[in-house]
Amino acid sequence: MNTKQVKESVKEQAELFVVFASLKLESRVKVEELPVVCEFPDVFPGDVSDVPPEREVEFTIDLVPGIGPISMTPYRMSASELKELKKQLEDLLEKK
Repeated sequence: MNTKQVKESVKEQAELFVVFASLKLESRVKVEELPVVCEFPDVFPGDVSDVPPEREVEFTIDLVPGIGPISMTPYRMSASELKELKKQLEDLLEKK
């Protein structure tokens, strides 16, 4: 059932049941057993941890209070490029 169907059923006071399913994988594949790691051992370090280490923030972006984001195109398109882009977007939206 999708959300709309559930809402309609609730409005009609239908009897509903909720099921929550969860899958937990017990076995983990070792990194050394992956085919790509075996094929290119010189690319992968010997001890690969699960989580990358925390790193310091190297830069910040200073914001000016009260100023919103600038809304402008990064570059302009020629009329023919814009026409082609609009055509491609329409085609993609029709496929959806």
